[in-house]
Amino acid sequence: MKKVLSVLLVMAMLVALVAAGCGEKEQPSGQGNAQGEQKQEYKAGFIYIGPVGDGGYTDAHDNGRKYMEEKLGIPTIIKESVPESQEVEKVISDMIDQGCNIIFATSFGYMDYVERAAQKYPDVKFFHCSGYKTAENMTNYFGKIEEARYLTGIVAGMKTKTNKIGYVAAFGIPEVVRGLNAFALGVQSVNPKATVEVVWTQTWYDPATEKEAAKVLLDKGCDVIAQHQDTAGPQQAAEERGVWSVGYNVDMYKVAPKANMTSAIWNWGIYYVKAVQDVMDGKFSSEPYLGDMKEGLVDIAPLTENAPEGAKEKVEEAKAKIISGELQIFAGPLKDNTGKLRVPEGEVMSLEDQYSNFDWLVEGVIGTVQ
Repeated sequence: MKKVLSVLLVMAMLVALVAAGCGEKEQPSGQGNAQGEQKQEYKAGFIYIGPVGDGGYTDAHDNGRKYMEEKLGIPTIIKESVPESQEVEKVISDMIDQGCNIIFATSFGYMDYVERAAQKYPDVKFFHCSGYKTAENMTNYFGKIEEARYLTGIVAGMKTKTNKIGYVAAFGIPEVVRGLNAFALGVQSVNPKATVEVVWTQTWYDPATEKEAAKVLLDKGCDVIAQHQDTAGPQQAAEERGVWSVGYNVDMYKVAPKANMTSAIWNWGIYYVKAVQDVMDGKFSSEPYLGDMKEGLVDIAPLTENAPEGAKEKVEEAKAKIISGELQIFAGPLKDNTGKLRVPEGEVMSLEDQYSNFDWLVEGVIGTVQ
């Protein structure tokens, strides 16, 4: 009898434990656990054109990825040095096989491959940097880096002694042309006598080519070197020649401390947090995103001791006017470098023309779009 009672007691205890366990699962798990479970449902993949540690473009995006991961707790994976070819589609498929349901593709030339992948994987959300195509599950994103470019142009224009400034540029697409023109207009706002000469490399990431292009400009008497390239090669060339430089993507002071005066920088983390949070909240939109200086997506790095006297005040004044809307960078009258009037006085170049049809260089820029 005692044995029977003992067995019944044990069974009763087991039933109670099982019931308690089941009851615990059915109860709300609390906000922290709910968020944790939600985060486990999402994983983001980032595709980079260059390697992490390039000291420029890829580092800027990877810093943003880390910031987003820290803020939201979302796991991420990366693939470095992916060419602008069909390999992009393979990388996307591999990332999806590894559980990614959010994909960020960070180079202009990835656009068509991302579009095809978006059609193939309708349940995955795709974000393409600097392009113009969208789909139901694909959007594009970029920022008004021309605002920061204009400010760095002010610094360069105040610093040059030869009135010859060099600019190493990647490709003649609107993104690059727009930034070059904004930089030149910033130069001219403080130094109308200065010119900006451009050399095109036809590559995003090639440290040796970028450095050699800067040397070509230095040999022509340029005493300030700016750039739209992924690495710090042009900064290093300027430092080796004992002249001055303006960086891009990240603060490049550390790689050229004797030359660098400032840099036009990206704070991609601001967007990456927003984009992923929107997906988590069910608020994804294919509407393109264009961030600006007001929200902090683009900015100018702190001026270094190499910057000219008085530049800080000039930059702060112009920055305030850009943020308020008082200063429109591409306001007329604007002529191209052949003397043709492109934007009449009293008009402002439309965003569509700035971002899709900018295929000419402003007056004061030496070179042609390539």
